[in-house]
Amino acid sequence: MTGPRPGIVVIGVSHHSTPVSIRERISVTADRLPRLYKELHAIDGLGEVVILSTCNRLEIYAVLDDIAVESTIDERLCAFQDFPVEEFLHHRYVLRNGEMLSHLFAVASGVDSQIVGEAEILGQVKAAYATAVEQRTVGAILNRTFQKCFQAAKFIRSNTSIGEGRINVATVAADLAEKIFGDIQACRVLVLGTGEVGEKTAKALASRGAREITVLSRSEERARELAEVVGGSSGLLGDLDALMPRHDIVVGSTSASEPVVVREMLDPIMRQRRLRPLFFIDLGMPRNFSPDLAQLDSVFVYDLDDLARIADENLAARRAAVEHCREIARQRAERLWQNIEPRLFRRFETLKAERLNTRPQTT
Repeated sequence: MTGPRPGIVVIGVSHHSTPVSIRERISVTADRLPRLYKELHAIDGLGEVVILSTCNRLEIYAVLDDIAVESTIDERLCAFQDFPVEEFLHHRYVLRNGEMLSHLFAVASGVDSQIVGEAEILGQVKAAYATAVEQRTVGAILNRTFQKCFQAAKFIRSNTSIGEGRINVATVAADLAEKIFGDIQACRVLVLGTGEVGEKTAKALASRGAREITVLSRSEERARELAEVVGGSSGLLGDLDALMPRHDIVVGSTSASEPVVVREMLDPIMRQRRLRPLFFIDLGMPRNFSPDLAQLDSVFVYDLDDLARIADENLAARRAAVEHCREIARQRAERLWQNIEPRLFRRFETLKAERLNTRPQTT
């Protein structure tokens, strides 16, 4: 019988293994992250944890006294999200030790992103680490891991061509709008929410000369701030029904838990538009627009997975750069694991000794 096997691990789902229809059900919003940290950090045998939650992935990076604890993480996460464990196990991946480190380095550098080479992910990884520090769930091992991760990501992006060209969701969405309308200088744009990706998409459309941009949010102040940045006007989300008929492009970037536009809303709107094309760019997680909108004539709906598929068409020329980046990530991860492995086992031996010393003595 083998004893406990300590290790570092990532358990997650991402665009590689999971469609957006599943990711939106398992994603954890920022306001709920502190509670999830509390749930996971209370697991016996879990020493440190960092949670990375973005539109395209939910990953739990952890230091474990025994990798058998992985099943408890699965169960706690699924209970927290009211998500079936069996379904989660079908989609989730587990990477341990050196493979975990290599994966993290690739993620932070943009190599593993849905739109390969995008730069936003490094900021998201840094924010995830900062949140874990705030929650006091990071110790010596994950602290060193993430500091080395940031160094590796900076090196990869500075010394390879992975970040060259226009490679983010915002520019892909703007390119697609131009394909649909030909010239977006005659288009009116409605931006729902003030999320970071929505803001970048609004800026991309403005840079292409979009005729008019209106920003709607639950917060009048935030809507006004973004509207000033893109040279547009602002309003409240409650104005959506009244404004949609006169707009051609609708960008969804809210944190709403349910779709903000459903099919029943569009039937009268499309009659008013006399079937002029209406383009929905869904950047929400969960999705902001009901997928069945696309069944209506002259309505185009593209979510994050759709935009990524379009970006993939332009990836072939950069395949060699991607593999070069992954090799750098592997080499740096291997060196770091050689440093971390003895520390991990020293930690495990210390904990084991402490437990033996605290056992009640029998006579």
